[in-house]
Amino acid sequence: MNKLTTLLLLIISAHSFGQPGPGHKIDFKIKGLKDTTAYLGYYYGETTYRLDTAKVNSQGEFSFSGKESLSHGVYFFFLGKIKIFDFLVSEKQHFLMETSTEDYLKNMKVTGDEDNRLFFANMIFSSELHLEADPFLKTIRDSTLKEDQKKEARESFKKISEKAIASQNKIIESNPTTLTARILKIIRQIDIPEAPKKANGSIDSTFALRYYRQHFFDNFNLADDALIRLSRPSYYEKLGEYLDKLFVQSPDSIMKAIDGLVEKAKPNQETYKYLIYSCIVKYRSPAIMGLDEVYVRLYDKYYASGSQDFWATAPLKKSLQEYADKLRVSLIGKTGANLIMQDANFQQKSMYDIKKKYTILYIFDPDCGHCRTESPKLVDFYNKDKIKFNLEVFAVSQDTSMLKMRNYIKEMKMQWITVNGPRSYVGQINKFYYAETTPSLYILDDKKKIIAKGLPVDQLEHFFTNYEKYVQKKIATKPQGTNKQL
Repeated sequence: MNKLTTLLLLIISAHSFGQPGPGHKIDFKIKGLKDTTAYLGYYYGETTYRLDTAKVNSQGEFSFSGKESLSHGVYFFFLGKIKIFDFLVSEKQHFLMETSTEDYLKNMKVTGDEDNRLFFANMIFSSELHLEADPFLKTIRDSTLKEDQKKEARESFKKISEKAIASQNKIIESNPTTLTARILKIIRQIDIPEAPKKANGSIDSTFALRYYRQHFFDNFNLADDALIRLSRPSYYEKLGEYLDKLFVQSPDSIMKAIDGLVEKAKPNQETYKYLIYSCIVKYRSPAIMGLDEVYVRLYDKYYASGSQDFWATAPLKKSLQEYADKLRVSLIGKTGANLIMQDANFQQKSMYDIKKKYTILYIFDPDCGHCRTESPKLVDFYNKDKIKFNLEVFAVSQDTSMLKMRNYIKEMKMQWITVNGPRSYVGQINKFYYAETTPSLYILDDKKKIIAKGLPVDQLEHFFTNYEKYVQKKIATKPQGTNKQL
């Protein structure tokens, strides 16, 4: 991940601030600040970057300027390593900000940019409302009070919240194209109408989900690259919420959803590249088993095809390709490759010779500390449930030493098939199964199709129990007559 992040950082530096335009000149006059160095920073997704430096004179005056226009978004002024305050860069890029070190926010005066005037006015008003709401919040959060004792506090807090929403709505409606309004729209809730009734009079139980999914981005323009440069990584968070919560977590479902988002982001090259790259990073090491296939599909469709060549460098594409190729050989649903290797007695052992209902491929290293935690657990599971689930283990040692492997087998009391990975008749295991960390575990069915991978040993019994139920349910719901002889 560090390699990919570094490459992306170089790309951002090269492309984000090279746009032609009338330039920018942002002047500051801060009472109480003098004879120091000020820095201009900006947000990009989840990261912050320094963009410019300025000398502060004895009157607290300094400027950040350049011949090129800045990309729209939230920027910030900082001293040393301390952020002082955020401000906006949007249409007007020649403006003055005057304030005082006594209270940067409260004393802020903006000349020459209505967007920043609205931005700070909203922050000041929100800060005042927060102080007003604080005692009511303390009452609401007080676990020693009963609910009826909190009723008045809840009503007072609700009124304050309504004032905040009314103020934000006024800004949005009166100044809809400003960046301030676009930022405020992000937190607007989607109002879901009452579900319609079906022809038979019943309520459509899927309506709310479908409506919410369809209108999820009503208040968030995926083609607005300014929304990438916010103090909170809202763009990435919105993508995550949409993909994680509103779709079945399968490669087909997720890819279809991403393709739909790509079409919305595509009109703007900056959001087009950011959305796709964010998704490929998200599914590089997904929390849900099997979704690494999304990474492979994203690479094939958007990078291997050349559609991202307008920004993706050769080193980045090579890095993405190498990882995709490592993953694609052992995706869930694929037939696992046969492994033929020597056991502790230098005898040839083939994984395909296993005729059990399930095969557990367990890739370990005798010197791996985590393997020493997992291996005894797998031994216990094997001794307890190998007959129940009709399974066998094919364990592959990654170390070249046969002595280490023999000692490990003896120490762990491993009664299954154990072979030495480097002593292979078919090539190194990483050509067939992604196993850059140990232990790595794959589960194959009787046809040697990969049905699971990456599971901790603690979850094996749960997996097999549920998988057996899934198979039985599938058999029970199979249409009659499908097994007829032709």
